[in-house]
Amino acid sequence: YTRAYASFGVRCVVGSEIPNNAGSLGTIRVMAPEGSILNAPMPSAVSARHAVGQMLPDVVLGCLGQALEGAVPAEGASCLWNPVLMGGAGLTGEHPYGDAEPFVVNPFHTGGTGARPGKDGLSATAFPSGVRSTPIEITEAVAPLIFWRKEYITDSGGPGEHRGGLGQVMEISHAEGAPFAISKMFDRVVHPARGRAGGGAGATGRVHLSDGTELRGMGRDVVPPGERLILETPGGGGLGDPADRDPARVRDDVLNGYVSEEAAKAVYG
Repeated sequence: YTRAYASFGVRCVVGSEIPNNAGSLGTIRVMAPEGSILNAPMPSAVSARHAVGQMLPDVVLGCLGQALEGAVPAEGASCLWNPVLMGGAGLTGEHPYGDAEPFVVNPFHTGGTGARPGKDGLSATAFPSGVRSTPIEITEAVAPLIFWRKEYITDSGGPGEHRGGLGQVMEISHAEGAPFAISKMFDRVVHPARGRAGGGAGATGRVHLSDGTELRGMGRDVVPPGERLILETPGGGGLGDPADRDPARVRDDVLNGYVSEEAAKAVYG
């Protein structure tokens, strides 16, 4: 996993016109000290390796950006937000919900990518994994859950000449009003995706309940009866000075709800 995602970061900008094959990948050497988080031998626990591994391309691109100025994107949400949502007896408490329908579902969701050289970042799009988000209709069909909203988060993309991609907000409840649990391994909750070359950071992610209770980005929590779980995925960083952004593009962003009028004035002038 370490070799794969470190190599991916290199190949994004070095010889990208050459197909991936044994020859082009064989020129890349990846080394990590044994026993470190990037080289964890048995019996180390590595089932959540994506939470670290999918951040590696941003690390590698940050290094290459010092030698290839202007050729690399800003940081993005990177790590997938793939909550394990579950319910039923023994998971969330007993009576009167002990007979609630048991379920476990693991949908994939995404934040925004970093702004790219010459282009804005992609909103609610997985990078570097390339995994598509799970349609909420599928999750609702296989689990007793209701998604009350799923929409872009205004101002979540980092400002810049090229804007970072937007994160998204999802509001989820149990269809029967019962409690349910969430097991999560979310990143970019404390430290946002950073911009490059004068671009601003994207918004951090957030996990909370409809009553305002803040939840951790990692670990398992129970959503009480009748409450809604709210997931806000991170936005991508911006690239370049926001003052250099085309005013027509700022106008379009405001009309589309990607950027608020307040941010357009304060950040883009």
